[in-house]
Amino acid sequence: VSLWNYGEITPSKVYRRVIFLETVAGIPGFVAAMVRHFRSLRTFSRDGGMLQMFLDEANNERMHLLTFVKMRNPSHLTRGLVLISQSVVGAGFFILYNISPNFCHRFVGYVEEEACHTYTDIIKAIENSPETSEMSKWRTELAPSIARGYWNLGEAGTVLDMMYAIRADEAEHRDVNHVCTGIKEGQVNPLYNPQDEFDKMLKKYVKDIMSKKK
Repeated sequence: VSLWNYGEITPSKVYRRVIFLETVAGIPGFVAAMVRHFRSLRTFSRDGGMLQMFLDEANNERMHLLTFVKMRNPSHLTRGLVLISQSVVGAGFFILYNISPNFCHRFVGYVEEEACHTYTDIIKAIENSPETSEMSKWRTELAPSIARGYWNLGEAGTVLDMMYAIRADEAEHRDVNHVCTGIKEGQVNPLYNPQDEFDKMLKKYVKDIMSKKK
């Protein structure tokens, strides 16, 4: 759809590629969380910390999308393709996840690896482009404020810095989904332990109360 494999990398081609990519990438995590949520309600049991992790993953992909939309408003054609892809991928992934979560996570792991390659190509294009090219401007152009705040890039965070941060996110999603392939039903998520998160929150709460008393 984005014609990514044809010709040199340009800003327009990057926008087409990443905006479409991120609208699809945000589907698996949310569907996985939804299926696990329904299962938890249906079986009256906890989910071992998996549900929230996949919601965080879906939201992270959504933040990628919202960042790029700040840089380029998608065309009506792109919006139409996104609507079709969401309908097909969303329904298909929902059915597959109910049949085999392990297959779905392994598949998503490989898709995220492809995303890592995409952002690596973008980063190389930005770093190696001649000074007169459009891509070279992203070496110094400020990232949107939403990106500088979300990834803590600072006031001088550039689009290039943002690309590095997004690639790191995709690499984490890749590794998490591959790890989740080997997690058995009912096993506590080794990557996101809700009890540890609760303990951290409780310690912070006690520390805040004690500091106010002083």
